[in-house]
Amino acid sequence: MTAPFRFPRFFVTTPSACPYLPGRTERKVFTELTGPDAGELNDALGRIGFRRSQGVAYRPSCLDCSACVSVRVLAAEFVPSTTQKRLIKRNADLEVSVCRPWSTEEQFELLRNYLSARHPEGGMADMDDLDYADMVELSPVDSYVVEYREPTVEGRAGRLVGACLIDRQGDGLSLIYSFFDASEGARPGLGTYIILDHIKRASAADLPHVYLGYWVAGSKRMEYKVRFRPMERLGPTGWRRLRDEEVAVSLAGVGELGAPHVKKI
Repeated sequence: MTAPFRFPRFFVTTPSACPYLPGRTERKVFTELTGPDAGELNDALGRIGFRRSQGVAYRPSCLDCSACVSVRVLAAEFVPSTTQKRLIKRNADLEVSVCRPWSTEEQFELLRNYLSARHPEGGMADMDDLDYADMVELSPVDSYVVEYREPTVEGRAGRLVGACLIDRQGDGLSLIYSFFDASEGARPGLGTYIILDHIKRASAADLPHVYLGYWVAGSKRMEYKVRFRPMERLGPTGWRRLRDEEVAVSLAGVGELGAPHVKKI
């Protein structure tokens, strides 16, 4: 009897500065996603906390910290808050289209402006158009780009104001990377709206989860993720619901959840 796919080989990166918590280092374990079983492998790894970047699946494997926690929204149970309902109504005029994973100049220009406004010192700040094309097009799994445009006027397509690279997995949608118009005077809450739209899409497709990547308690950059509850977090015993008190500790500061501790493997 043969296995459905060959067991992958895993590698570990050299430790580097953590982008989320000052004074700490990060390390990742990763494997390649290749061959006809890449989608099945990506699904299996996604359920144990891995993320995809091009043809690689990775997850944190830090020596002295386990602050990065995989989180996923329970799409069928999600009910938008009053603020989120207003945001959905405000952006109801946007024209949304699902596109094949193919990069465009318009997408890249929007990405560059987004990075300049929101993450000027981030690791993606130096991306060129070829780097972006690789990010979108080098996918060995079922991926697509969702575009958000202002309304069509006199037959001319509206301006692109948001985009999101998505993987469709067996149990949900995985948001790989989203970006939007973050300039002064732009529509507020576009990033939140993109997530809300994908929760709705997952629910309509009978997919139970929307994977939002890693949540880091105490990191200001990650606070937005806990606004989409109910959600589950991945721990040593598997997935469980994120509790209100965990969120309260995070919003109050790093606290005990952000404190480094030895990870048990």
